[in-house]
Amino acid sequence: MSSTNPAPRVIAVVGPTAAGKSDLGVHLARELGGEVVNADSMQLYRGMDIGTAKLTPEERGGVPHHLLDIWDVTEAASVAEYQRLARAEIDRLLAEGRTPVLVGGSGLYVRGAIDALEFPGTDPAVRARLEAELEERGSGVLHARLAAADPEAARVILPSNGRRVVRALEVIEITGRPFTANLPGHDSVYDTVQIGVDVARPELDARITARVDRMWDAGLVDEVRALEGRGLREGRTASRALGYQQVLAALAGECSEQEARDETVRATKRFARRQDSWFRRDPRVHWLSGAVADRGELPGRALTLVERAVTA
Repeated sequence: MSSTNPAPRVIAVVGPTAAGKSDLGVHLARELGGEVVNADSMQLYRGMDIGTAKLTPEERGGVPHHLLDIWDVTEAASVAEYQRLARAEIDRLLAEGRTPVLVGGSGLYVRGAIDALEFPGTDPAVRARLEAELEERGSGVLHARLAAADPEAARVILPSNGRRVVRALEVIEITGRPFTANLPGHDSVYDTVQIGVDVARPELDARITARVDRMWDAGLVDEVRALEGRGLREGRTASRALGYQQVLAALAGECSEQEARDETVRATKRFARRQDSWFRRDPRVHWLSGAVADRGELPGRALTLVERAVTA
């Protein structure tokens, strides 16, 4: 890139799981003199490596990565806390003249980092009542209630994700508005170029199946067993992560390991569709093909897009 055309202040690489975001993020950071800031909610957890497809130190290619391995598996995730941490990293990198490259498929975390987004507070009494109901009746009942109150929120929150369902219902009760009404328009707090990695559904499904197979072969069951000894089963957020939830069920004798593997594939495919739907609603995302036939050209196209955004 020409020195007269500085990189945009922040780059965000987004899209569904298994689309190829992590590798593209490393490439862009290397080419632009940048560093990667993680925006995958489950990669924030220490020890959750195989099941989250966390890049190994070798795969990071010498590019510094931030906000990986910062929470214990017993800690409940907080988007507001992530927002504070992510903006601190982004601001620090900008002050050092580095390009922050935000990489991840957790839509609310991406928006929390780069958009003018304020998160409603909590009401301990409301939260406790909803959590007690979750424990007694299960997440499906609460998700049905959420679907009636806020269909848009129900579309992007998995029925099995009881913690997020409870949070959405809590916000609705506290604010008197739909949960999604608390998400403002697309107003950025940074000059950001968002690049979406687009993979057609049949190919993405095949990639997901292959990824789950690799995770099992790499020792996901042993990883979950070790994390169980560190409190994974008690972690409200980490225990619900794709793959980890299914393996925990197998370790508890609730299903076979093969059934856990098959359900991980199915659940991940469903999740990828929700991720894609979330990012498609953001008109600021520039979509580039991440198909096998185009993957060799993806990094060059992404760099061209960044340059075009700078000179526009």
